[in-house]
Amino acid sequence: MAGGADRMDTEVAIVGYGPVGATLAALLGQQGVRTLVLEREAAAYHLPRACHFDAEVMRVFQAVGVAEAVAVDTRLSPGMRFVDASGRLLLDWSRPVEIGPEGWHASYRFHQPDLERVLRGAVAAVPAVSLCNRAEVFALDQDADGVLIRWEDLDSGRLRSARARWVVGCDGARSLVRRFMGAEWLDLGFHERWLVTDLMLTRPRPDLGDHSIQFCDPARAATYVRGVGDRRRWEIALKPGEDTASITRPEEVWRLLERWITPADATIERAAVYTFHSAIAARWRAGRLLLAGDSAHQTPPFLGQGMCAGIRDAANLAWKIARVQAGLADATLLDSYERERAPHVREYIELAVRLGGLINTRAMDAAVPGSVLSGGPPAQMRSIRPQLGPGLSAGWSGPTGRIAPQPVLADGVRLDERVGYRFALLLRAGDGAALPTAPLDTLAARGAVLVADPALLPWLDEVGAVAALVRPDRYVLGAARDAGELAALAVAI
Repeated sequence: MAGGADRMDTEVAIVGYGPVGATLAALLGQQGVRTLVLEREAAAYHLPRACHFDAEVMRVFQAVGVAEAVAVDTRLSPGMRFVDASGRLLLDWSRPVEIGPEGWHASYRFHQPDLERVLRGAVAAVPAVSLCNRAEVFALDQDADGVLIRWEDLDSGRLRSARARWVVGCDGARSLVRRFMGAEWLDLGFHERWLVTDLMLTRPRPDLGDHSIQFCDPARAATYVRGVGDRRRWEIALKPGEDTASITRPEEVWRLLERWITPADATIERAAVYTFHSAIAARWRAGRLLLAGDSAHQTPPFLGQGMCAGIRDAANLAWKIARVQAGLADATLLDSYERERAPHVREYIELAVRLGGLINTRAMDAAVPGSVLSGGPPAQMRSIRPQLGPGLSAGWSGPTGRIAPQPVLADGVRLDERVGYRFALLLRAGDGAALPTAPLDTLAARGAVLVADPALLPWLDEVGAVAALVRPDRYVLGAARDAGELAALAVAI
């Protein structure tokens, strides 16, 4: 990188090297964007934190090139059940065990240190990405052309700096980048203290089950999560006045766990008190400063969508920054990031808040919207699939903002493997000759991969299109039902 001994210059600086920062760095670096990652800690945190991701997130890991490596250390989740204080099933959110339309399973459990090891290995293999650990960022000075970012090397005490065209804060709920942006939190109404304790089984306990269980007990709500291997987690709501230091003592933790498990069954790996919040940043971009992950939004854990939302942020943002840096789009493209992502993540947060309020059967209708319920008691819950907020669109907008499927193509290759982290025009097999060649040639010249395959027909029939333009993050930019709409797609990228 250009600059003197204490000065580094780059295109993008990422503050924070958790799963979101690592994913963003990998996606940017794979597109040739010079990226500097600044991380305060010397190594990844060694204890579990996030523990769930979904098929869409696995597709992002597939784009990074680590899906198979990540899958080795995961466990398929059969879903979640909500039970009342007597153990009666209130709400069943079971997840399918077969491969879904996105080419992966619906729900995975994982151990975050394992995931971070794989992601960091992928980042290390990308020459365009540089990493500075033990970097305490303290200043961001923005001008029309970029940002001067300054930090202290905590090992040497030296002050260092870099010029970056863009800075992305992936630095968590207390984000320094967000503070420099002056972006306040918008409060979505949920703030509760919970004890989170991770245990390692020392003898088999198959009776605990593989489903996550939400214990809807007005006396004290709790959640059980089956992790990978011998790991098990309980999250237990705290009462007003319960002291953090006291409640995390081993004897107090075991007292709270005694209805499910005892010291004869497991050892405590960690016990910590967290305040679960629901909030979203008032803005995600201020000039050349942007936010992603927990820096931009916080959600209660009841849907398991906290890290998932951040990985979606990274997938949405990386291709947009790359196109701006390559001169293929104006910087206003980045304004679509918040417009698309904020409503999407807010829908997940609001449902998580409603689920957090489900403590008895009388609260069922208020807690869970009818659009995701089906059947009689116990109610069955369906996964929500939010549409992106109003953002990029071209041609026919019918399926715009929806995620496209990933079928296995006729040659046995999955769609994303054929396309990579690029635009794709999905066509009806055999219809290419009937379509005008000029827009197809234009799209190919602009980097889109043209795919015409019988495996795409069911989805194209479902949406009623002859072609659909899919973005690198797998969301539909627009579709075409005729030659005029296809011509509109051709000039959209």
